[in-house]
Amino acid sequence: MAINWFPGHMHKARKEIKKFMPQVDLIIEVLDARIPFSSSNPLVPALRGEKPVIKVLNKCDLADPAVTSEWQQSLERESGVRTVALSQNQRATALGILKLCRTLLAHRNLEHTALRAIIVGIPNVGKSTLINTLAGRPIAKTGNEPAVTKSQQQIKLPENILLYDTPGFLWPKLSPASCGYRLATTGAIKSAVIDFEDIALFAAEYLLEQYPENLRERYRLDDLPMPGTAGAGVELLETIARKRAFFARKGVPDLYKVSEVLLNELRAGKLGRVSLETPEQIRQEQATEAERQALEDSR
Repeated sequence: MAINWFPGHMHKARKEIKKFMPQVDLIIEVLDARIPFSSSNPLVPALRGEKPVIKVLNKCDLADPAVTSEWQQSLERESGVRTVALSQNQRATALGILKLCRTLLAHRNLEHTALRAIIVGIPNVGKSTLINTLAGRPIAKTGNEPAVTKSQQQIKLPENILLYDTPGFLWPKLSPASCGYRLATTGAIKSAVIDFEDIALFAAEYLLEQYPENLRERYRLDDLPMPGTAGAGVELLETIARKRAFFARKGVPDLYKVSEVLLNELRAGKLGRVSLETPEQIRQEQATEAERQALEDSR
């Protein structure tokens, strides 16, 4: 299934970011620590020039800490990029972002001229919550559904920082295709436009390969399907459905119900700290995609 979600207000947000980028000194990009690549904004490298970027790996309490560390090292290899791993309850760490902004622009005299920063992030990544923490007061509306922020606003922060906030948006083409699946798995794409069973099958196959012990512990399973074999994901979902007594008519495992439960429990961290992509995995996917595109172009 190809996943694309690009409502009209997201098209407007894209234009606004392009318009405001030349006016700002620094970019704060809020990423989902479980999917730092899939949740990144392709406009940032294209428009930033030499502006410094702070990449905030938010929800790190839900992500595999070893993988988060790998991502920080990988991202900071790029010139001018600094990272901060952050969870919702780490107020001191969040406020440290303000000091980091000043450090990255230490050559600027900020006593009389405000530092202008823009904050970007996909829907449901925790951008509004971070803004409220930085401001020390409720300014941005928060919620568990994607696309809560609908319009651009300017916010005065401590440390003489002026922050431009923009609506969270996804880009028109989610490529490679697995990026769309990972975004849907974490809840960045509205449930109304995804196939729960298809996304849960993707998550089940990934968890079987990378986090089998998490599955055993959460669902009290003695045996698991062999990862990578045909039908392993469906077999896992059916096994969990039987364990939880999710049955449709005539005693058939209710795949929709178990898919909904698996995704909601994964998003809530009930399966432990899980990362859905690694730097090496992304490099391999990009290489495969480049080969596929080259072959397509040669035809």
